[in-house]
Amino acid sequence: MSFSLTDPAVASLLGLSVREATRGVRGANPLVGAVIADASGQVVATGHHRGAGTPHAEADALSNLAAAQELAARRQNEQTPLDPALANPGPLDPATLTMLVTLEPCNHSGRTGPCSHAIVESGIGRVVYAVPDATDRASGGAAHLAANGVEVITGESISEQWVAESRALNARWFRAQREARPFTSLHLAQTLDANIAAVDGTSQWITGDASRQHSHGIRARVDAIIVGTGTIFADNPQLTARDAGGELAPRQPLRVAMGHRDVPDTARIRGTGNFVQFHTHDPREVLSELKARGVDHAMIEGGSSIATAFLAADLVDEIWLYQAPKFLGRGRSAVDDLGITSLSQALELELDDVDGPAVRQLGNDVLLHLTPRHEDK
Repeated sequence: MSFSLTDPAVASLLGLSVREATRGVRGANPLVGAVIADASGQVVATGHHRGAGTPHAEADALSNLAAAQELAARRQNEQTPLDPALANPGPLDPATLTMLVTLEPCNHSGRTGPCSHAIVESGIGRVVYAVPDATDRASGGAAHLAANGVEVITGESISEQWVAESRALNARWFRAQREARPFTSLHLAQTLDANIAAVDGTSQWITGDASRQHSHGIRARVDAIIVGTGTIFADNPQLTARDAGGELAPRQPLRVAMGHRDVPDTARIRGTGNFVQFHTHDPREVLSELKARGVDHAMIEGGSSIATAFLAADLVDEIWLYQAPKFLGRGRSAVDDLGITSLSQALELELDDVDGPAVRQLGNDVLLHLTPRHEDK
């Protein structure tokens, strides 16, 4: 028999699942956290999703459970006491285990297999999920679990707060899905007076090595990088993703030019392919075209007119703002006119502690990780 979900101690399990989710990264896939508890309500394993192509939170938790049980058996054989801070995951009847997860387990095969099938194969007896997955390609997990004898409980019957927190985690991701567009990040590297270039157009480099290396890490996980033709003519960027040693990362994003001027054949952004130009200034059109090409996560890298267009259209889902301790006075502003005439119309953001602290020091720079303020706050 499993523990009662009305026990006040369950709140700590729900909170842990949300904290696990925030250990992941925003992008092509939603943030998800999972907790597995034994019959007494003690945590025996946790898991989170680390981004597209990596195990989903449920599979991660199941893998961690198996590893913990293997370690427990080995220590028992060696007569080595387990860490008293952890529940002893030694021989467990999977039917007595409960998995609590922030999003309904998926029922599709993408880069990884369906989580609902993995749960059924594990023999776990009960699954509690906070938010239904209504996306066309992943929904149906709860029905598959129930059809295979797993007790399935929805979050509304357990905790409205848990449901609200879990939904807020992926508010912008769900919006991108509804709008049939990629999840969209904005990269800004600016001075203290919000300039991205000097009067003469020079911009290399405003931020330091640590900031640029962090940015390359994000480049390596996005599907596409978008820049305007103005940036291409001014800076002639490559837009490649590189590791700390300067070598090309194994996975390179699609390089996207946005604007009416034809990109020269000699432009470095063309590289040896993996390049496309859209002769438009309409950000929605660009994102729609990219989604049709299978792009699930796009990042905007410049310039100011492109950043402004996406911000004004409310198409930016997260911002990575690299702030250098420099002043330029006059210069090229990071963002142009957003059509805002009153403070009450300001585009409000909030600090985002997903994928590390929302505010952190990178060398001599400061990084801010931001998302649009959630509508319910």
